[in-house]
Amino acid sequence: MATRNYETLYIVRPELKDGEIQKIADKFKKVVEDKGGKVASAEKWEKRKLAYEIAGLKEGNYVMMHFESEGDVPAELNRLMRISDDVVRHMITSKEA
Repeated sequence: MATRNYETLYIVRPELKDGEIQKIADKFKKVVEDKGGKVASAEKWEKRKLAYEIAGLKEGNYVMMHFESEGDVPAELNRLMRISDDVVRHMITSKEA
């Protein structure tokens, strides 16, 4: 199976501290690496106001991760982000080469 480049942007709860956000980012990075993928970058952006209210929240901490992996890794990331209480929204996209 061929590897592809992916980008995932996720929003975590606004009340989380930098250390807690880093633990979440490290957890998702480890999922990619444990399944044989390579993480190019995983960086926290500043807290931003949301375009619309989500579950009573008006702002959130954004995290962007770029990685290369086979097709099953984004599906697993999607599953884990959906069940995480700390992730408010997420989006995983394939970047065409």
